[in-house]
Amino acid sequence: MIPAQLKDKVPPHNAEAEQASLGALLLDPDAVPHVLRYLRPEDYYVNANKYVFSAIVALFEKGQKADLITLADEMRAQGTLDNAGGPAYIAKLTDAVPSSANVEYYAQIVRDGSVRRSVIKLSADIRQKAHDDGIETSLLLDELQEHIFEISQDRQSVTYKSVKEIVPETMKLIEKLSKSTSQYTGVPAGYPDLDSMTSGFHDSELIIIGARPSVGKTAFALNVAAHMALREKASVGFFSLEMPDVQLMNRLLASEARINSEKVRSGLIKPSDIQSLMDAASRLYEAPLYIVDVPNIKLLDLRSLARRMKSERNIQVLFIDYLTLVTHENSDLPRWEQISSISRSLKALARELRIPVVALSQLKREAEGKQPSMADLRESGSIEQDADVIMFLHRDREIEKRMDERSPYIPTELIVAKQRNGPVGMVNLLFFPNFTRFESLDKQHSGH
Repeated sequence: MIPAQLKDKVPPHNAEAEQASLGALLLDPDAVPHVLRYLRPEDYYVNANKYVFSAIVALFEKGQKADLITLADEMRAQGTLDNAGGPAYIAKLTDAVPSSANVEYYAQIVRDGSVRRSVIKLSADIRQKAHDDGIETSLLLDELQEHIFEISQDRQSVTYKSVKEIVPETMKLIEKLSKSTSQYTGVPAGYPDLDSMTSGFHDSELIIIGARPSVGKTAFALNVAAHMALREKASVGFFSLEMPDVQLMNRLLASEARINSEKVRSGLIKPSDIQSLMDAASRLYEAPLYIVDVPNIKLLDLRSLARRMKSERNIQVLFIDYLTLVTHENSDLPRWEQISSISRSLKALARELRIPVVALSQLKREAEGKQPSMADLRESGSIEQDADVIMFLHRDREIEKRMDERSPYIPTELIVAKQRNGPVGMVNLLFFPNFTRFESLDKQHSGH
């Protein structure tokens, strides 16, 4: 609903700049790729100009240059020539500007008008939704923040760099790494064999941890997140979409204190364990670990909240437990297509925030009882393409059957099946189910 005082106002635009930008492109067709940094056909307010620019772009994509003849022919093929005013209007455009020298300036003016119209439309939409008591205020604010961010970022960062710019940046990074006291280039997970293989979790990476149910995905992710927050002093975000935050904290406390998690959950703690529990609680109380407890969170809300956490808490790693519980905005899409879109969005989020994003994933039922492979990732083959690192937790059921029932641990394999910038391989871990805790075989050198 648009306020009455605004209904009669013409939306922001500059018709002269629109015509000048098109006239300049006709004078200099080689300027099209430069203008495409700023503009798309929908950025033009006057329909005739929108039709003309669409045809110019279509010719550019075909490798042809726009002039009075080719442009009229293309618009005729698109069925827009008459609606735009015919060949006479195209000829008029070349008279609108003396040269193409200021074409990018004209394009920026057109873009400015488009942004202002987008803001007006967003304001009207949000105003209408704000009157709906059925929409939570927090969701309303998140949606507003998300759309403002999209408007501000749209086409602003699409550019290129020369190697003259990239070489100094790269040398600075190498110099920084050479002076670092850490042997790893990313945030260590706390398992020496894994960290030796990956050199830690790196910025802009999408890391997938897959397993069948009850193998310990959440426990492993929590162990890694706790190590990063407690021992690496990294700020960590953890989206728990399956487990309430209090239950998650029970697991963290049991793991840190090495106390039976069932006893922690039920409150049946031995007096001798109280001090260990208090010490663990004290350490976790100070940890820069931020938990989001929202079942079936929408992808839009997840991205919006992740940006807030980066801005407000400077999170350095983000965990999502787990990927297929994220809700896509378009529920009409096939499930595999929704998961593909979510996977791509998480990779884009990792690049945008320049942090590793770690997403847990269920494996297909067919993976039960056998060593998992990337083909076992559930509901989407695109996860395999989008991910920089893919790991699987796996237990050999035959070995598990032969284990003494009194054994406190279960041997577990962590398989690094894909690593875009490093080797693949396997790491042997021990899972202590009573403590919901994974430890390295060589516990003395483990960060856990």
